Amino acid sequence: MTFMQKFYGAAATLALTAGAAFADPAIIFDLGGKFDKSFNEAAYNGAKKWADETGGKFKELEMQSEAQREQALRRLAETGANPVAMTGFAFGSVLEEVADDYPETSFVIIDAVVDKPNVTSIVFKEHEGSYLVGYMAAQASETNAVGFIGGMDIPLIRRFACGFAEGAKAANPDTKVIANMTGTTPAAWNDPVKGAELTKAQISQGADVIYAAAGGTGVGVLQAAADAGKLSVGVDSNQNGLHPGSVLTSMMKRVDVAVYDAFSAESLEPGVKVLGLAEEGVGYAMDDNNAPLVSSEMQAAVDGIREKIIAGEIQVHDYMSDESCPALSF
Repeated sequence: MTFMQKFYGAAATLALTAGAAFADPAIIFDLGGKFDKSFNEAAYNGAKKWADETGGKFKELEMQSEAQREQALRRLAETGANPVAMTGFAFGSVLEEVADDYPETSFVIIDAVVDKPNVTSIVFKEHEGSYLVGYMAAQASETNAVGFIGGMDIPLIRRFACGFAEGAKAANPDTKVIANMTGTTPAAWNDPVKGAELTKAQISQGADVIYAAAGGTGVGVLQAAADAGKLSVGVDSNQNGLHPGSVLTSMMKRVDVAVYDAFSAESLEPGVKVLGLAEEGVGYAMDDNNAPLVSSEMQAAVDGIREKIIAGEIQVHDYMSDESCPALSF
């Protein structure tokens, strides 16, 4: 049983259990598409894993514009899909309106909190995982300068940035952290050209390890860093294999596990589920693609930091709780 499954109630009334057993689950992907190599793709991988293991089928929708959010939710609920999962904070306000109209449908929203009796809200401690990759980035930097490129400038992405900067400065107080956001609209999640431009600008300022928390835009960040012979840090999915030997690590956000467990559950317990390092909801990726870049000493140091965060010996600043960023100026 995974950590997430512990939150999903195994017992339910006969009617609810039967409904869940015979309905196909569904997932709606945020802008950027399900194959963004990052956030959406992690969610898709979780759904696909469930389908591959069970032989079941799931419904899916990819939006083309912001205006389609409510239509997509209602469309899937009206087909009888259950549960209906969605990726991204931007679904929050829409789900607030839609959930009441489909009381027998269970909804799962990732990265937002919606307080409804038929909604399970899953959020992550991205600042904890970002602290680890920031610590690693500063260890790997030869210029004492690292970069952060976010997608849409929202508090959630500033949480990534602040955790990263705090970790980098914990490893080396003299580290310079250069930060940019791609934009202020949802288009910022799917602009790899802009991501590449920002990467080149940060490299010109001395950054030699650049962390992308920008959805599909991050593909451009990783490509530009590799082209320039610099290191990058992936996000959400394990992106180490996109440019083997150039991606230092990836900050794993286990959206895949959240979706897989939601689809696997007999019934869903409403409420808020928070996943951090202690719950293995976030972490960093090691595999054959980045092993040559991470020495045993670097990995031991980062693992030690991880244990201290879990034990409460290190408190990572959470921008979502306190909109300040002691380690970084935007």
